[in-house]
Amino acid sequence: MIKNAFAYITRKSLKSIIIMLVILAMSTLSLISLSIKDATDRASKETFANITNSFSMEINRQVNPGTPRGGGNVKGEDIKKIAQTDSIDSYVKRINSVADLVDYDIIETKETLANQSPKRAKNFKRTVMLTGVNDSSKETKFVSGAYKLVEGKHLENEDKNKILMHKDLAEKNNLKVGDKIKIKSNLFDADNEKGADETVEVEIKGLFDGHNSGGVSAAQELYENTLITDVHTAAKVYGNTEDTAVYQDATFFVKGDKNLDSVIKEIEKLDINWREYNLIKSSSNYPALQQSISGIYSISNKLFAGSLIFAGVVVSLLLLLWMNARKKEIAVLLSLGISKLEIFGQFLIEMVFISIPAYVGSYFLARYTAEKLGNNILNKVTGDIAKQIARQSASSQLGGGAEAEGFNKTLSSLDINVLPKFIFYVVIFMSLVLLVSLIISSFNILRRNPKELLIDNK
Repeated sequence: MIKNAFAYITRKSLKSIIIMLVILAMSTLSLISLSIKDATDRASKETFANITNSFSMEINRQVNPGTPRGGGNVKGEDIKKIAQTDSIDSYVKRINSVADLVDYDIIETKETLANQSPKRAKNFKRTVMLTGVNDSSKETKFVSGAYKLVEGKHLENEDKNKILMHKDLAEKNNLKVGDKIKIKSNLFDADNEKGADETVEVEIKGLFDGHNSGGVSAAQELYENTLITDVHTAAKVYGNTEDTAVYQDATFFVKGDKNLDSVIKEIEKLDINWREYNLIKSSSNYPALQQSISGIYSISNKLFAGSLIFAGVVVSLLLLLWMNARKKEIAVLLSLGISKLEIFGQFLIEMVFISIPAYVGSYFLARYTAEKLGNNILNKVTGDIAKQIARQSASSQLGGGAEAEGFNKTLSSLDINVLPKFIFYVVIFMSLVLLVSLIISSFNILRRNPKELLIDNK
């Protein structure tokens, strides 16, 4: 039987090669889809590692408009109430404020200069945005990847009068880690409600990198013109202390043995005016990232299912033609007393001989093409999301700062590896599909007797 099977597929080499190529192509696509899903899963876990078990406290803008400039006005005492509960492991609180560089220049572009009125040029000539934070490593823009520390160390809770500066701003002003500069309150800033006129000397603790991916209308929206500071410094330029300042938001990290949803429900029972605030799972702050991940998953699933279905349909049609051409051969075998089960067994062995080189070839072909196809799919998904975001930004006139771009972050690359275990999965699923195809294609032939097969000229 094995000898007959091998003899047949070598004698009918063209038909065998056609079926083998179909199995090869579909097995390769199945392998690639599993590899893309695996790469997406790893990228998702790595990206969301710091945010899956945390939640943010933000103002409820339906009833709380925030500061005059539209920033958050979360009370420090409310943050402290949540931070002191047993379920919270750590937390990050942020102050957004504005200050001027003393004796140093900010970075301008042709775009920002073109949009600048004479009054704005005078009042905000050296103005930078400050993000005061008690732990910069967990600050939203660093977590999202919009910013990346390239030199020095992150800010910690104990730091005072310390900053992280963009490396391009430092280079423009010939500054380095360890240097000290002065920043002062901006009297024209709408959020400087006390009219504070403070000057603070700060030390550069580290440098970060990152660049806007979209256009900006003002110099202060450029990543380069943002300073990450300790909480004390950001509060002081508005004439506040850490206790009296209002905060943009706060992010709370839940202890590992606690359920996030249960913790949020318990927190909502605290004596806090919840009409003013919303508690939001941190993962919800990255809708574009989640959309890109789900988009790639969707395409990968369709690719896997489609390749199996296509293989089943095409192979079934080819086998039907193949079986139809073998009616006389099957009739002779049946006349010689060979059972239908044995004949079907020969067909099965023929399919195994054809499939083995196809499976082996698919592994190497997938390793060669998976990276390129995977990143083409990624580019397609993220490109569609970027167009959607651009339309939404244009209609709502959103700015192009790091907050918005962190919110709109998507997956940027996939590390695709075709693992040996995937070929095992593909062999199982594809073999089941081929077995069903073989049964369907041979059923009508094998249920007939030799005489019927011999006189059938269709």
